[in-house]
Amino acid sequence: MGQPVTVIEKQSTRPGVVRYEINRAITGTGHEYYRSIDDAQGDKPADRLARMLFERGGVTAVHVNANVITVHLADGSPPNGIKPMIEDLFLYYRDGVVPEVPSDTPPG
Repeated sequence: MGQPVTVIEKQSTRPGVVRYEINRAITGTGHEYYRSIDDAQGDKPADRLARMLFERGGVTAVHVNANVITVHLADGSPPNGIKPMIEDLFLYYRDGVVPEVPSDTPPG
């Protein structure tokens, strides 16, 4: 269940900054800026993505504005693995995950 996100990775003119353009807005029209995992404590899609990126390591900041995600990498850190993380952001059932089957017993 869920749908993969289409992602285009673009190197910025600034070293250590990579931009990702995706096919859906994940912040509406607002900006979200994260300087650490502590800034990403909510449950919005941008919060979840920022947490995943900080947990990956090598990320010093994340900025999300609608459908553009800007990732600031630590010195010399490559963006390996970031694009697939964004592509899979809305996939819920992955290989090897067994979906829950609802009980046939009516509530009550």
